[in-house]
Amino acid sequence: MQKIYCHLDMRGLKLLDRFTSTQVHALNPTDTSNGKTHVGVSRAKLNSHLIKSFGSNSKPKSFNSLSVTEALLLPYGLPATDLLEPSIEPHLKPTEFVEILADLYHRLENCSSQSDKSLLCIEQYSLLRSLGDPKLLRRCLRAARQNAVDVNSKVVLSAWLRFERREDELVGMSAMACSGQVLECPQVALVNGFDPNLVSGHCQCDHDPSKAVNMLIFEGNECVSLEEEEEESDVSFCIGNVEINCARCKIASLSSPFEAMLYGCFKESKKGKIDFSENGISVKGMRAVEMYSRTRRLDLFSPEIVVELLSFANRFCCEEMKSACDAYLASLVDNIDDALVLIEYGLEEMAYLLVAACLQVLLRGLPSSLYNPKVMKFLCSSKVRERLAMAGHGFLLYYFLSHVAMEESMVSKTTVMILERLEECTTERWQKTLVLHQLGCVLLERREFKDAQFRFLAAAKAGHVYSVAGVARTKYKQGQQYSAYTLMSSIISEYKPAGWMYQERALYNIGKEKILDLSTATELDTTLLFPYKYRAVAKAEEKQIRAAILEIDRTVRFKLSPDCIELRAWFFIALEDYESALRDIRVLLTLEPNYMMFHGKVSGDYLVELLSHRVKQLSQADCWMHLYDQWSSVDDIGSLAIIHQMLGHNPGKSLIQFRQSLLLLRLNCQKAAMRSLRLARNNSGSEHERLVYEGWILYDTGNREEALSKAEKSIHIQRSFEAFFLKAYALADTSLDSESSSYVIQLLEEALKCPSDGLRKGQALNNLGSIYVDCGKLDKAVDCYMSALDIKHTRAHQGLARVYHLKNQRKAAYDEMTKLIEKAQNNASAYEKRSEYCDPEMAKTDLNMATQLDPLRTYPYRYRAAVLMDEQKESEAVEELTRAIAFKPDLQILHLRAAFHESIGEVSSALQDCQAALCMDPNHTDTLDLYNRARD
Repeated sequence: MQKIYCHLDMRGLKLLDRFTSTQVHALNPTDTSNGKTHVGVSRAKLNSHLIKSFGSNSKPKSFNSLSVTEALLLPYGLPATDLLEPSIEPHLKPTEFVEILADLYHRLENCSSQSDKSLLCIEQYSLLRSLGDPKLLRRCLRAARQNAVDVNSKVVLSAWLRFERREDELVGMSAMACSGQVLECPQVALVNGFDPNLVSGHCQCDHDPSKAVNMLIFEGNECVSLEEEEEESDVSFCIGNVEINCARCKIASLSSPFEAMLYGCFKESKKGKIDFSENGISVKGMRAVEMYSRTRRLDLFSPEIVVELLSFANRFCCEEMKSACDAYLASLVDNIDDALVLIEYGLEEMAYLLVAACLQVLLRGLPSSLYNPKVMKFLCSSKVRERLAMAGHGFLLYYFLSHVAMEESMVSKTTVMILERLEECTTERWQKTLVLHQLGCVLLERREFKDAQFRFLAAAKAGHVYSVAGVARTKYKQGQQYSAYTLMSSIISEYKPAGWMYQERALYNIGKEKILDLSTATELDTTLLFPYKYRAVAKAEEKQIRAAILEIDRTVRFKLSPDCIELRAWFFIALEDYESALRDIRVLLTLEPNYMMFHGKVSGDYLVELLSHRVKQLSQADCWMHLYDQWSSVDDIGSLAIIHQMLGHNPGKSLIQFRQSLLLLRLNCQKAAMRSLRLARNNSGSEHERLVYEGWILYDTGNREEALSKAEKSIHIQRSFEAFFLKAYALADTSLDSESSSYVIQLLEEALKCPSDGLRKGQALNNLGSIYVDCGKLDKAVDCYMSALDIKHTRAHQGLARVYHLKNQRKAAYDEMTKLIEKAQNNASAYEKRSEYCDPEMAKTDLNMATQLDPLRTYPYRYRAAVLMDEQKESEAVEELTRAIAFKPDLQILHLRAAFHESIGEVSSALQDCQAALCMDPNHTDTLDLYNRARD
């Protein structure tokens, strides 16, 4: 079934969020510490130039007047190669990645402790972050939460899962509200212990306060009398001149010290009145103690009195009372102000459930709580960190905090302080290595080069070879270029070469040797963006602007990176191709709405406004027509630009934002796609529409059953195309039997009966055709595909080709895919698919083209390796896969290499590849079968 939500792997695309954060520019920002731009042109002066240039749509006629290009680029000039440099990724990047993944899976497989397994899942998360696949990372976090035993871990991990879905951006969602996901429920997180049945699914927690019956209260801090008759008092506790009558046996039952005092050999055992004035409890507090001794209830008292009871219980070893006060106060915490107050009491009185509940409020308020000075003063304090450690909070808490802080800003002081606290929490080698490397990256961004070098060097000494790149960079920044060059050369000679090594050395090389290093980097890892950017800017410096655009286009085909899109916009402005420049800036703002161009000096929105005067203005109706054209030509980038323009006309249109999310998912921009989905949900005009968007959010974050529930609720309110489509899509995402297939067909047919536009109906028809093919109803499938093509759903050519192939009409199938290739702007997948319908030589050509267009597609590598294996070129076959694994450790490639190793008798290598693959997906059936077979 064609998936309109194209859930391909994220390809390392690093997007930034709503708040201030480090921005990866085509050029590094210049030093603005003196308050000036790098050429001394003020913003006001730039504005003056731009306004003059855009005063009319005619081109400047006089020699002295500025052209548009001059007005835009004069203050900054075109990008320069000597200012370009790649970022140091703040992740673990081990040189022996497969071996380390295999070892981690082995430890997971043999781990008997649930809490230890949870920590191993966090280690797994840290290793897989460099792959940039949100599905893999979410699976790690869910597994960590499922195996968590203690409340402290549950609180952090449930908040982390919530943060990954960015529920804070959903209007009307309280931070402490349960969204229905049992692993994220704040109430479930406060229950200690491991429940094997509490793995996933919908939470059944009760939110109805009306069911809290028999809740008696204090009025004016005086207790409302109980209906039950008080027991006879036989001892009084005196506080000042006030006597509190108590039942001796009830007070004695509170703790062993009280029992000894009231019934033992102490003099108080003989007294009817006991002076308690010097024991730190108020009259109201002692009355509460007396009542608790009889009722074992706390809901009768104000929180202030319960806090006093907690202190009293601690002082007199009343463990039952302490636990009750701890739990009761924990249940009351629901806002940051209360949390900041109560957590101090919790730490002081060692009420660790209360501490966890308070932290939960702070964590579920992220990222907003990062900007609360009181919260940050508390969490960033070294002394507080020590006190939290006494309560059992350590690495996991500060790892989550540092993750959020680094996403918000790589240069803030808060991020540095949280990472420093995290460093204090480390207990294992990988933790220490990770924190040192991340601190190095943050300090490098802050231009604190000596401190950054110290951290990178420590991480490198701990065995993280990639941190050597950080050491070299900090040396280079301090004027030690030759030292940086020799350091990287020694790494290249000592370790198995990797693309990042040559990329880093190229920074410190010169002339032809520099170009050679960049070429080697691309050869080893075609997904590294810096070599393309450098070559493109070098061509621009030689006035070969069109060649520069072609070079940067190579990256845009397989990775929609903001800095590359910005660079291409510069080049289009230099060519005075303002329409293309405007398109790219609109795409840039779709990815990062607050993006600042030209070294971070000019907002993207401002440039859109200026360039719009130089291109033809489109009405909303014109935009819809252009969107149909772009969609039918499979020009996803062009479609994104049109949708951005449409949202300018109607910024709160949820339908358009939903279309935007579809395109972003197809382009593997999941963070931006989810942001668009959240906006669509927030701007939805009806409940049934809101439920559909919430369903897609749930589906795309791995909650299929909950997504189906949302779709069903939406259909119950109102039958709509999107609700039926969502339900059909979610149901079809499993292996379908004949009965299930019939039901999905019925749902899609119902969807097609509902009003919608041609873009969506074409997708529904295409999916319906796919189901018909799976059911063997080829003629009906052809009808669906032809109907889809009639409304310009170009991708239906692929489905039609599949039907022809099943009918043994390979030539017709090949021709159908050729039509798709000719029509589609993004056609790497079409070349890949066409290779299935032609002879081996032509297939090889098509697959080479697919790799050239998109080196991240894994099927071409697997096909070429399989051909080599058939030709009994075993070593060449393994090497083909190994080259791909070096920059994309893909599950399918690892599985195939394991099979190759097994077939040639290299069992240990086969086992290692299986373990690495299972570390990515422990339920992959084919790999599990191969793994078990290799072990026998």
